Amino acid sequence: MATRKDDAPAATSKSAEVRRDALTALTGTARGELIGRTVTINRPRSELFAFWRDFSLLPSFMDNVERIDVLTPSRSHWVVKAPGKSVEWDSEITEERQDELIAWTSSEDADVVSSGRIEFRDAGERGTLVTATIAYEPPAGLLGKFVAKIFQREPAIQARRDLRRFKQLMETGEVATSSRTHKQLQEERT
Repeated sequence: MATRKDDAPAATSKSAEVRRDALTALTGTARGELIGRTVTINRPRSELFAFWRDFSLLPSFMDNVERIDVLTPSRSHWVVKAPGKSVEWDSEITEERQDELIAWTSSEDADVVSSGRIEFRDAGERGTLVTATIAYEPPAGLLGKFVAKIFQREPAIQARRDLRRFKQLMETGEVATSSRTHKQLQEERT
């Protein structure tokens, strides 16, 4: 186990050894990629946990998630946009602590093998710290990771954007967007 020299999360460490140890602790193997993102949301921890725990609500702020079918209280089926296609997998909750943590892993036959955890910690008067830590094996290895990055579908990019949209949704009730519909463009031109 690597010696930690600072208190930064392992997923953001510059030390390859610290990151590898964290990946192994999360997945049981040192294969794959590890990402970690945190956002402070000005809402109570219990409210954020309850929203996230209803997996059918996640596509409302997760841009690449087409849909999530809840199969049982601990299993769900995910359909996610990928470069040129959709990928699917089943996911199972591996650990859950009310208002604190949800951890999951994908099925072994998943298109994208992944596992991770979402943690909710009090941030005093500022609300709640929400930390997503995700380990995944890119399909087609480094080439697949590169292609996903080009098409803005890489999990590290999406995690940052999804947490930002989750913050917007929970603090304001909507996700801000600069997108305009075709109808809006036509109305502006007339």
